[in-house]
Formats: sequence, structure tokens, C-alpha cells
Amino acid sequence: MPGATLSRWTMSYFAAACLMLVTGQGLMIVGYGYPFADAGAPETLVVVHLIAIGWLSLLMAGALLQFVPVLIARPIIGGRFAAPALLLLLAGLGCLVAGFVALSGAMDLPLALLPVGGVMLLAGFGLFAGILAVALLSARPLPLPARFVAIGLFALVGAAVIGSAFTAALSGLAERPLLDRLVADGVALHAALGLGGWLSATAVGVSYRLFSMFLLAPEVERSTSRAAWWGASLAVGLVAVAAVFVLSGIFGAALLFAAALLLTFVAVLLYGADVLHIYRGRKRKQAELNIRASFAALGLFALSILFLNVPALRAGDMVAAVVYLFVFGWLTGLGLAQLYKIVAFLTWLEAYGPIMGRAPVPRVQDLVDECSALILFRFYYGAVAVATLSLAAGTTGLFRMAVAAQLLATLCLIREFIRARRLSIVPAALRAPAGMARPQLFLPRPAFQGDK
Repeated sequence: MPGATLSRWTMSYFAAACLMLVTGQGLMIVGYGYPFADAGAPETLVVVHLIAIGWLSLLMAGALLQFVPVLIARPIIGGRFAAPALLLLLAGLGCLVAGFVALSGAMDLPLALLPVGGVMLLAGFGLFAGILAVALLSARPLPLPARFVAIGLFALVGAAVIGSAFTAALSGLAERPLLDRLVADGVALHAALGLGGWLSATAVGVSYRLFSMFLLAPEVERSTSRAAWWGASLAVGLVAVAAVFVLSGIFGAALLFAAALLLTFVAVLLYGADVLHIYRGRKRKQAELNIRASFAALGLFALSILFLNVPALRAGDMVAAVVYLFVFGWLTGLGLAQLYKIVAFLTWLEAYGPIMGRAPVPRVQDLVDECSALILFRFYYGAVAVATLSLAAGTTGLFRMAVAAQLLATLCLIREFIRARRLSIVPAALRAPAGMARPQLFLPRPAFQGDK
């Protein structure tokens, strides 16, 4: 497979991301943030950014370091900068969270931590985007999945810039009118660029390749695929223009945002048709668990975008329920489902790829236990559904119990990732053939294959 070298830091990104996911869900269980505080309260901002940056963005960044070379069939040249980018992102997130805690009054910390965190995050995301941009520019013309990634990187930079403006305004470094405009109209645009443009558009692009690869289906660029890319690109562009309008005090951002949501829904329907086409054209008779679990996430993706296109559901408490479904049903569900396969796949490449053909080796499927994980994914999605409905109904006690069940499923799935990484499920006769190098859990080896 072209580009199937291993990224040195991908597992480190994944490990940090999983830790942030557990932390964010744990805070919700103890009553920290929404719905136990206002949607715009500093406590809520802590949880939101732990999930959006700490979990989802680090997860996506780690995946892209591994799969962009596969998408463009050439290695990433600046892979050595992945570690500094990770350190900047973790340090920036730490400062940002500390700044929000200071803003809440819970601890006597300087508000200057907010802009410091914003600048560090902007630098970390900028460095990461630069690494991938150089690779993408060297591979023109870009295949369709890589074009989705390019749109996602554009949205990432836009979301990071708006986020930095937020930190400057909240810390008092910017003038009050800027803060008022950001709070009134900029939050939805910031979230749309981050959750919709950066995370969702990129996830769609990568999933085109992953679904074809794991289902053994032919990769064909269809007219619906191109239309989906154009729809996503126009939607991201409209949101970016709307953000400029908000920062400049120009009227019309709300209309552009509504148009972007409609385009997004059309793009999601086209993407769903492509996924169905890939599934029908598969050579693998039985879809593996990561694909089946991803289909549930895709259904929740379409459902949440449909809800967001209803004006009545974009206001008040209902929008929180819809966003929760989007974040934990679509993005987190897809992330956990694909991690289940990706961790096993990369572990197999690292441990057994170098000796394949020279000694008996297990299959990738032998590194996981699908029967146990199937129960966990059903439990997870059920907990997400209950948590979403409880938010819509305003029952905070039920919400806390549902998130606790969701966290339990998450911890059990992380245990499955660790078992795959430790080769615990592999039959003893095939676990450690001669010449095999046992992978480390999440730290890279000093000289890792494919690092440049």
C-alpha cells in the first residue's frame, strides 16, 4: 500500500486525546459545566475545549500524520515537527483551561493565561497545518480525500484565529465592542469552523479512504463525491466570510450561516450516498466492527445536521442537545470506531510488518476481540442517545447517569485499544515470532520507520 510507513508520533497524539476525552466526560459527571452552569460560563468552556481540542483535534491530528501520506502516496517531509506541535498544543490547552478557571473565579490565576494559551494553540495548529500543507502542495493534483483535508486545514486555521480573538477579548486585552460582537454572533461561527469545517470535513475525507481500504472496495471518484466536496467547501467559505462580517461589524452573518448549514446538509446526503456505494461495491463479505460502528456515527451525523437546519432547534436549550449529539454521536463515535481498527492496524504494521514472509504472523483481526467491543459500542451509542434526550428534556440527573455510562464504555474501549497495543489477544503461538519488535504503548522508538 503506497504511503504505509509509520508516523512516529501518532500513538502519542492518540494517547493524549483519549486522556482528554476521559477527563472531559469525568468533569460532566461531577456536575462541572453545562447543564449545571450556563452554556457560556467559564466552566462550560473548560469542558468544551477539553473535548474539542484535547480529544477531537489531537485525535484528528494524529490520524492525519499517519494517513495523509497514504492519501497522497508520498511521505510527510516535516514529520520531525510533529512533536513540537504536540507540545505546543498541550501547553496551549493547559494555559487556556487555566485561564477559563481564572475567569470563573475558582482560583486566583492571571487572566493573561487566556491569550497566552490562544497564541500557543495558534502556533501549534499553525505548525501542524504547515507540515501537512507542504505535503499536500507537493502532491498536486490532489485526490478527492486529500482535498477534503485541505478544506479542513483551512477551517482549522480560521477557528484558531477566531479563538485567539476570543481569548484576547475575554482577558481584557481587546476593546469591549469586539467582545460584544464575538459573544453575540461569533460563538456559532467559531464552533462551525472547528467542529464542522476542521473536524467533520477532514473526517469525511479520511473516511473515504478508510472505508475503501477496510472494505476492500474500489476507489472511484464519483460526481456525487465531487459535489459533496464543493458543498463542504462552499459551506466553510460562507462561514469564514460570516466570521469576517462579525469581526468587522457588518450585517449579514446570520444569513450566510444559515446558507452554510443548508449546503452542509446537502453535502452530508451526497457523502452518505457515496458511503453506501462503497459498501455495496466491497469485496470483503462481512464488514468489520469498525465499519459497522462507524455507520451509526454517520446516521447521527445526518440527523444532527438536519436538526441544525431547523431554526427553532438552533436557539435556546435545544441547540445544546443537538450539538451534544453531533460531538459525541458523530465525531466521537466515528473516532472511537476508527481508533478500534487503526490502533490494531498500526500495531500490526509495527510489530509484524517487518517480518512478514519470514515467519508466521497473525492477522490484523487477531489483535482485537470484536465480540466484546460490539457490546461496548452498543452501550456507548445508547448512552449518547439517553444523554442527548435528557439534555433536551432538562433532566440533569439522568444526564449525569447517561454520561457515567458513556464514560464507562469509553474506558472499556480504551482498554481494548491497550490490549491490541500489548498484543494481549493474539494467540500465544503467533504473538512473538523471532525478529518481532514489541511495540511500546504510546511513546515512539528512537529510530522509527517512516519518520523524516
